[in-house]
Amino acid sequence: MPSANPPLEPIKFAYWVPNVSGGLVISSIEQRTSWDIDYNRRLAQIAENAGFEFALTQIRFTAGYGADNQHESVSFSHALLAATQKLNVIAAILPGPWHPVLLAKQIATISHLTASRIHVNIVSGWFRGEFHAIGEPWLDHDERYRRSEEFIDVLRGVWGEESFTYRGDFYRLHDYALKPKPLSPLPQIFQGGSSRAARDMAARASDWYFTNGNTIEGFRAEIGDIRAKAAANNHSVKIGVNAFAIARETEQEARSVRDAILEKAIPEAVAGFHDEVQNAGNASPEREGNWATSSFEDLVQYNDGFKTNLIGTPLQIAERILALKAAGVDLVLLGFLHFQEEIEYFGAHVIPLVRELEARQAATASAA
Repeated sequence: MPSANPPLEPIKFAYWVPNVSGGLVISSIEQRTSWDIDYNRRLAQIAENAGFEFALTQIRFTAGYGADNQHESVSFSHALLAATQKLNVIAAILPGPWHPVLLAKQIATISHLTASRIHVNIVSGWFRGEFHAIGEPWLDHDERYRRSEEFIDVLRGVWGEESFTYRGDFYRLHDYALKPKPLSPLPQIFQGGSSRAARDMAARASDWYFTNGNTIEGFRAEIGDIRAKAAANNHSVKIGVNAFAIARETEQEARSVRDAILEKAIPEAVAGFHDEVQNAGNASPEREGNWATSSFEDLVQYNDGFKTNLIGTPLQIAERILALKAAGVDLVLLGFLHFQEEIEYFGAHVIPLVRELEARQAATASAA
């Protein structure tokens, strides 16, 4: 199995940007989180000061599961970048609604405006009703990933070549010259998914691969598979994992918060989300896509974040993050119940412990 992270490379932290209303859990529990721009500008500044390196904006076009209002991801990302100095922002986009040249142009401009801190998350599509609502064709599962890979090919081509020609099944370009190019280093390309098609695409095309919440054993198997295939392709890919963090002074307090979220889950909304994502997860030929085996409790947090088990005291969470790193994880993508106050707490109490444990591991490795 390919080796995990280099021992001296610190694990990175990212947070889900709440640019979509409804918070990150499908529950009537109080979520002191807002989707508006003032809240999010302040949140980005808190996260930057807390030690977070990345923020991921969400993309939604239609309401559902509490997401009645949705800010568009690329323009919202630019607003957060304008409010910060170091934070990198990843804009989620959907091939289909976006043409790759349009996105390449948007991102190149934002790169110049924000010192190369803008990146892209390619979302191949899981919400069929959303595509139907806006009149976009809904492709078969593996076809969506083929289109996404062509999308990435075009982005890299127009960003990297003086004049670019491309003849794919989904996109055609003829001696197209994008000017100006993005600043160096070029924007990084992220993607998600758990299916065979998603993993194979990451092993060929993406800089980063996001996967839903899982156990250490589940992550280790998935990461080993991706990295072995990437090595065979002379490619390398970094790994980000989803987690919902509940850090409290005692484990009992943290567990009680999770229990309260589940007790106040909104059954009809979770059921609607379940029907949509189970269709997506089971649509892959091997029936192993995202959410294919998720339970009701898993789906209360949109991306199986409870499974990763970052719930407990700061030390317990820091130790579990080091276990994720040992399994090959490069970045933890975090959701919270009350974003501003909990990211501040996480930065003050969890991240320093992670860095301390990393330093101890590095010292031990150097002495060996």
